[in-house]
Amino acid sequence: MIGILIVTHSQLGEALVDAAEFILGSRPPGVVSVSIDLNQNVDRLRERVAAGIKKVAHDDGVLILTDMFGGTPSNISYSFLEEGRVEVLSGANLPILVHALDNRGRMTLGQLAATLEAFGKKSITLASGILKGNKRS
Repeated sequence: MIGILIVTHSQLGEALVDAAEFILGSRPPGVVSVSIDLNQNVDRLRERVAAGIKKVAHDDGVLILTDMFGGTPSNISYSFLEEGRVEVLSGANLPILVHALDNRGRMTLGQLAATLEAFGKKSITLASGILKGNKRS
């Protein structure tokens, strides 16, 4: 099973885990969030991310989900990239997390990351367009 670490600004990661627990009916195993406080020292933040990776580390690898490309959570997480062992996906949201939880036992880390990237791009919907009969791509 691929471990999942969610690294976000403020408490967003924990809120995503709580919402996934509500949807799935139980707290998902192998998932930890690290909240980034921009007032903390960068070295201390890196230590917290490293500790989070260690908590969810598994033979199948670790997927780090971050909230925003180019933000501090993502920039810190990128330093842990390790092909086949640690992957980082930026732009995480609740549909991506639930999809990751549903599929992490059936795919390799690379497959899961690529699937989530494609899924995330398709999970954004403009309701008014759907109501007007516009097709989703």
